[in-house]
Amino acid sequence: MKKGEIVTTAYDTSINERLAPNAVTVLERRYLKKDDTGSPIEQPSDMFVRVAENIAGAERTWGATDEEVDAVAHDFYSLMTDLEFLPNSPTLMNAGRDLQQLSACFVLPVGDSMEEIFNSVRDTALIHKSGGGTGFSFSRLRPSGDNVRSTQGVSSGPITFMSVFNQATEAVKQGGTRRGANMGVLRVDHPDIMEFIECKKDGDFSNFNISVALTEEFMDAVKAGDKYTLYNPRTKEVAGELDARDVYDRIVNLAWATGDPGILFIDRINADNPTPSAGEFEATNPCGEQPLLPYEACNLGSINLSRMLAVTDDGMAVDWDKLRDVVHRSIHFLDNVIEVNKYPLDKIDEMVRANRKVGLGVMAWADMLAMMEIPYNSDEAVELGSDIMEFINDEAKIASRELAEKRGAFPNFDESVYALNGGGPIRNATVTTIAPTGTLSIIAACSSGVEPLFALSYVRTVMDNDRLVEVNPLFESIAKDRGFYTPELMGMIADNGTLHGIGDVPEDVQNVFVTAHDIEPIWHIKTQAAFQEHTDNAVSKTVNFSNDATPEDVRLVYNLADELGVKGVTIYRDGSKDMQVLSTGKTAQKQEAPTQPVAATPGTLAPRARAAVTSGRTEKVQTGCGNLYVTINWDDLGMCEVFSQMGKSGGCASSMCEALSRMISTSLRAGVDPESLVKQLRGIRCPSPAWAEGGKVLSCADAIAIAMEHALEFIVSGTATNGVSKITNSLDNLNGACPECGGSLEHESGCAVCRACGYSKCA
Repeated sequence: MKKGEIVTTAYDTSINERLAPNAVTVLERRYLKKDDTGSPIEQPSDMFVRVAENIAGAERTWGATDEEVDAVAHDFYSLMTDLEFLPNSPTLMNAGRDLQQLSACFVLPVGDSMEEIFNSVRDTALIHKSGGGTGFSFSRLRPSGDNVRSTQGVSSGPITFMSVFNQATEAVKQGGTRRGANMGVLRVDHPDIMEFIECKKDGDFSNFNISVALTEEFMDAVKAGDKYTLYNPRTKEVAGELDARDVYDRIVNLAWATGDPGILFIDRINADNPTPSAGEFEATNPCGEQPLLPYEACNLGSINLSRMLAVTDDGMAVDWDKLRDVVHRSIHFLDNVIEVNKYPLDKIDEMVRANRKVGLGVMAWADMLAMMEIPYNSDEAVELGSDIMEFINDEAKIASRELAEKRGAFPNFDESVYALNGGGPIRNATVTTIAPTGTLSIIAACSSGVEPLFALSYVRTVMDNDRLVEVNPLFESIAKDRGFYTPELMGMIADNGTLHGIGDVPEDVQNVFVTAHDIEPIWHIKTQAAFQEHTDNAVSKTVNFSNDATPEDVRLVYNLADELGVKGVTIYRDGSKDMQVLSTGKTAQKQEAPTQPVAATPGTLAPRARAAVTSGRTEKVQTGCGNLYVTINWDDLGMCEVFSQMGKSGGCASSMCEALSRMISTSLRAGVDPESLVKQLRGIRCPSPAWAEGGKVLSCADAIAIAMEHALEFIVSGTATNGVSKITNSLDNLNGACPECGGSLEHESGCAVCRACGYSKCA
């Protein structure tokens, strides 16, 4: 051994064998280092070593020896490879690599001058280039029609400038795989609030989630049935008034119809601001769970609750000692992340280090409940959730105070609420957040965040035509132990989307294994509120509604959210997105077959306006270029639009299909008979035909015509034949096709996640 050489203990690489196959697939696709050909040059264990050693290297800042750094690295490695805690995706992807950008989301200010606006656009591009998402409040911008003194003109208003940010995002792909995610926020007392509420109803602003910042004054006016005041942000003067209930109704109706906007209780969020002297909360990250000051970044990680249980004489119980240990080690990890993170802007680096906020959260809540045989939709579950999060929050603050004794308090401590309230030094201004864990939960093979189970059994299409039924491991184990497991039953559950109504499953198992759409929306909010009560920042949670839910159901949830003290709400009604794919036979049966298409007024040259809400179906057609996903939508006047998406191949085939679909849609809304369009497209050949179920698909144009034929059958009769292709009617496409692999998208935690390939809109 050479003088000065450090002897390190070997790392246990068994994680490579212990990970689920789907976890390995996601890691290889998104997280592991690759060579110039795109082939992974890391195994999962190598990734965890890379991350552990990089984050442990922060110990040198406080004088740690190489031996001490090595010991911390091994501890962090065990913490992750035991799947007890995982940091957010950018940390796993980038720690120890050239980029070294370890934060997922940021909030940027948008000032009321052209210079400030376009400085923010530039900063947004830099953040998206580094792999991050951004949140903005446009509430500082003067309203449309307001004076612009420098040019003697009038302002175009915040919505116009939102489109600039949207287009900038469109131009910058993150890592070559997905477009940036944005959150746009506008205060409810801004004069342009009604335009903002409706800005996404026609499909615009595709790179934005939007939320309305509700004030206490506004909510009081809603309850009283009064008007409320609008203010010009430039002059701070009164700019009019609106009927609060009319505005609230519009928010509710648009959220019911499209999923946007969400709502933020902005005064409540600012009441919990630990550093008011450093700024005011105006916006959150794209998923709604992390209120941030301008130029702050999130630094998140999640504890796997399914690993925090112990076997007792009475069954499974929370292992509080183990949970305490994991909390302390996780806070240590997250504080180190701040030290080694390379932020895309100097101002972000300064603000993050001044407050040193971290957000420790949880995943596998639904798994923990199932293992303890507690129904998600029960008072017992709500009470347990509150107890667990209170314990985590308390222990996280203890751990942060212990770090402050060694490393010092966060720099803004003296002007923080901690100092003003006489509290001792603490290392981190906040310690807890419950974030989306879509891809992390795939790696850990557990349920996401504090969401219920999305489904117990999935149907995944492999080798283009074969059906592979995948079953929740815990449910599968119980089904086998209780003797009711059969492959046929699992397939039935996948098609049905729920256990309820399946007599072969014992009632007690049905009660415990409830899925997102089995649960009344009230339980989603009760769960969110239970965790929010003991969370410094906020809780990422989607309230799922069935397709037949009404706007009044949404209103009741919003009212309850206000009453129970949550900081924001995101809802998703099954089927409310224009591009949603019809899923199970059960879902399809609920939809009434539209009437026979009626052509638009003959002789019109321009297409009629697109309806705000349409119905539709998506069919997968195998072509020589790859799998083509064709969505056909209709409104009260008949078939009105066609969308097509080429699976993985993209390229010219994808762009030509999009162009063809646009022309078909324009023709349909201009009154052209859909059958005549089918006749023109059917039989067009290309050099690469494909054999599919029942016949040959001659080209992508032929495939679109086939899908249109089947849609016309469905419109008339409510059913359609398979013809030469296979209509996707299984749970794996319940909430829309993944833009990368064509698999299912789950709407959870304010985001959309594909469990087939790991795609996430937000993470």
